[in-house]
Amino acid sequence: MHQAYFTACMENADAINSAIIFEFKQAMNAGRFTGTHHFSGRYENLYIDRCYVPSLEPVLDRARELGADYLHCPQQRLVQGFWFNCMEPGHVTLPHNHDEDDERLSGVYYLSVPAGSGDLRLHTGDSITRVQPLAGHYVFFAPDLVHEVSENRSRDVRLSIGLNMGVA
Repeated sequence: MHQAYFTACMENADAINSAIIFEFKQAMNAGRFTGTHHFSGRYENLYIDRCYVPSLEPVLDRARELGADYLHCPQQRLVQGFWFNCMEPGHVTLPHNHDEDDERLSGVYYLSVPAGSGDLRLHTGDSITRVQPLAGHYVFFAPDLVHEVSENRSRDVRLSIGLNMGVA
């Protein structure tokens, strides 16, 4: 990757994000999730089967399209994983990377980003690039890039979707 990250936006994001957030809340209230990476009193990764969040499909399809274009491979060869990241006020996401398996591209799609809810911080060598998230936008980066999210200092929940992609 020539620069630390690249971004893209989702068409009709407001309507799509509203529907995803509604379905996410329903799935969470029904206990239809599993959580991993329990740090600082919360699960950083919330996994919900896509059948409970059907409005998510256009977001995943667009991510697959962008990933295939970036990786120069056919979309049908792209393997994609996703999870939700729900940050309550006061929460942070600790520094980590996604270089665990055969990922070739990582990213995030933002559903709800209240003012003051934290920046994405990408660690490149001795410097940190701060990316201000925007609802309806993607940020993609190399899986081995250490990244974190600063504290949610808003009074509202920040909700995003983490993404990993590899080539089958």
